[in-house]
Amino acid sequence: MIYPTNFESKIGFNEIRTLLKKHCMSIPGKELADGIAFQSQADTINTQMEQIREFRRMQQLDEEIPFSSFSDLRETLKRIRIEGSFMEEEELFDLRRSLDTTRKLKEFLTRGTATTTASQPTEPNENEKDTAEALFPALAALTEGVITFPLIIQRIDQLLDKFGHIRDTASPDLARIRRELAHTHSSISGILNGILHAAQRDGLLDKDVAPTMRDGRLMIPVVPQMKRKIHGIVHDESTSGRTVYIEPAEVVEANNHIRELEAEERQEIVRLLKETTKLVRPHVAEILYSYQFLAYIDLVQAKAELANDFDAFEPTVADTPVTDWIRARHPLLEQKLKRGAEATRGIVPLDITLTPEKHILIISGPNAGGKSVCLKTVGLLQYMVQCGLSIPVGDRSKVGIYQDLMIDIGDEQSLENDLSTYSSHLLNMKNMMRQASDKTLILIDEFGTGTEPQIGGAIAESVLNQFCRRGAWAVITTHYQNLKHFADTHECVANGAMLYDRHEMRPLFQLSIGRPGSSFAIEIARKIGLPEEVIAEASEIVGSDYIQSDKYLQDIVRDKRYWEAKRQAIHQREKELERAMQRYEIDLTDMERQRKEILRRAKEEAMQLLAESNKKIENTIREIKEKQAQKEETRKIRAELNEFKDQLADVDTKAKDEEIARKIEQIKQRKERHQKHKEEKANRQKQAAESLRKAAMRPSEEDLKPKVGDTVRMKGLSSVGTLESIDGKMAVAIFGGMRTKLRLDRIEKYLPHPADGTAEQPANKTKAAELQESLQSYNMSHMTQETVDSHKRNFHQDLDVRGMRGDEALNAVQYFIDDAILVGMPRVRILHGKGNGILRQLIRDYLAGIPNITRYADEHVQFGGAGITVVDIG
Repeated sequence: MIYPTNFESKIGFNEIRTLLKKHCMSIPGKELADGIAFQSQADTINTQMEQIREFRRMQQLDEEIPFSSFSDLRETLKRIRIEGSFMEEEELFDLRRSLDTTRKLKEFLTRGTATTTASQPTEPNENEKDTAEALFPALAALTEGVITFPLIIQRIDQLLDKFGHIRDTASPDLARIRRELAHTHSSISGILNGILHAAQRDGLLDKDVAPTMRDGRLMIPVVPQMKRKIHGIVHDESTSGRTVYIEPAEVVEANNHIRELEAEERQEIVRLLKETTKLVRPHVAEILYSYQFLAYIDLVQAKAELANDFDAFEPTVADTPVTDWIRARHPLLEQKLKRGAEATRGIVPLDITLTPEKHILIISGPNAGGKSVCLKTVGLLQYMVQCGLSIPVGDRSKVGIYQDLMIDIGDEQSLENDLSTYSSHLLNMKNMMRQASDKTLILIDEFGTGTEPQIGGAIAESVLNQFCRRGAWAVITTHYQNLKHFADTHECVANGAMLYDRHEMRPLFQLSIGRPGSSFAIEIARKIGLPEEVIAEASEIVGSDYIQSDKYLQDIVRDKRYWEAKRQAIHQREKELERAMQRYEIDLTDMERQRKEILRRAKEEAMQLLAESNKKIENTIREIKEKQAQKEETRKIRAELNEFKDQLADVDTKAKDEEIARKIEQIKQRKERHQKHKEEKANRQKQAAESLRKAAMRPSEEDLKPKVGDTVRMKGLSSVGTLESIDGKMAVAIFGGMRTKLRLDRIEKYLPHPADGTAEQPANKTKAAELQESLQSYNMSHMTQETVDSHKRNFHQDLDVRGMRGDEALNAVQYFIDDAILVGMPRVRILHGKGNGILRQLIRDYLAGIPNITRYADEHVQFGGAGITVVDIG
């Protein structure tokens, strides 16, 4: 039951229906929109919700939905049931489009999700079609019983062209008639043009006169004074009387023949239309059913468009009464706020809950605080969902079904029925109590008002008690204190308050369930500007107890707002903490994976290094054998090699992770000590060389040439050895106990300082020449060296990728790290920002795969923290 009869206008559903009809593309669709009504079957409503969900998913597909507006031919189809009747060209053309739309839409909705492999046929057989699961099952179910008519479409295409006109090739007789018509028209035009030109030469007609068509016959327009100069029949004259239209006698017979041909053409067209209509007539009932299908799809698409406008949601409706709505919004009010001057403020969503334990909600609060809007929101959204429409609520909301919806809002006084405002309210209460049950939702605004407050509050409390006994569900707004106390003393009733900012003296339009609200009458009166003595006197009249209790209510509301804000802040922090813990767990897992991967790669590199060392040692042993060296020394070298190989093979990356990590740390320390020792030795050599250049005389060019037995070194390097032999441009030298064969011009004579034995640079070489030889020994050109030096001068240690997309940021980081390694930069920083941590994780995943990077971590909190990654390069 829906009470009262003007329920839809009271809650604003008639405006919702108007918006729905605007989205319908056809007259049958608009008629269905006019017919939607309140339903109480959960299965039916859930089916309609699923249809809307599927259509909204269809709208998100890349392909176009084969559905557009169609003409309403229902009356035409009913008319052609009579034998001998036929459809005109335009009607057949509209029918063809409707049938084609039905065919395409049915194929679109019933296509299956099953895919075929290369070995399977591209067209599934009948059994496969029957078992294939439809992409849109709820909409596909609507196609059941819908028949398509490809033969009728084919026949209409043979009869009509793409513009809806009868084709010349529709029949041989029609083609002949139209050829003859064209020929006759052409001959008449030639005759008329000849008569016209002759008359213009004789001065009977103006130069700009041309033949014109009147009543389907070609004629010549002539001024009345010249009409007797041209032989023919006067058929008509203009309204002004200044022009008469003459059909020359020469073309009268031809025009009569055209009339006969046009009559024959019409007869042939009617015959063709009757034949085509005869094919349609047996299927009128099925075609009318397909029109119902198209109209219903039109209604579904209108519902989907309305849901998009309202940013609405299609809930799963329970078969029992329940109202647990999160972020519910009044759709009409929201649209009005978006269009009006208050667009920046926006609507305040409501969280509304009615449960079997607390199925009556008493809402109190100040005037203009949103109580009536809250009440209408509940009524409108519940009515919309039970009419099969999407509603603007959060996707975690729960919606149930009510058998009855009854509302008492506004002034219902009636002069005709001799009803005052309060009498109309009492009449509504009587009808509500008579119908109320545990499946009834009652909405009452300003409960008990309209009469003397004390007796009005008492009657309202008694009626509310009846609702409780009958188990009715209700949302009621009031200012009466006794109703607020009633809610506190009855388990099935809950208090609710529309919040008010006492400091700024403005309503917040937020519903808070659990505590009653204050009317803030004193505060509002003071804000309006009533004299203070009036306010003081009113406070004395009402009594200190009332003022104090109202103050307590205000304090409770204030404290509830404070603790609610605290609770939300804590909840938000807990969510952030959970996300951080999840990120840390992911990071730890990734670090463990990366560590194992690094150890695995280290072992592979060590094995590769071992293989290369083994090969070099084998070459050395071979040369030792060729030179007849001692076998004992050879066995000793091989034994040491095998021992190192066995130690490396025993490494287990899974069982001895700590041992490997410790060894790696020891290797790092040895490398650091070696590097420090090397730097100190280089400094000493540099100082000695400088002293030698100042004190010693430059040797001759002959003295600089290396000879067998001389101490030599490779150009650009500091290690020294002994020159063993010279063979043309090639030489053999021993460096560190290993014989090396190389070109003679790559080595130079080592000249120790007389005092401390440090090397003396060849005196006859400039620094540029020495640099050139050093570059040639490493196959590095001047251009490459200048590029490296330029990178060193222009390189910045910080890279800012904030605001970039993931691929752009990774590309920039890649070039940045390559340049840092090239110029030998030990530490760099990457500024990526905090945000959601996605960009930070992408960059660190990339850094984890670069062998030259020894460490990366967050910057110190004082310098940016997690928004900056510090990278150490080894």
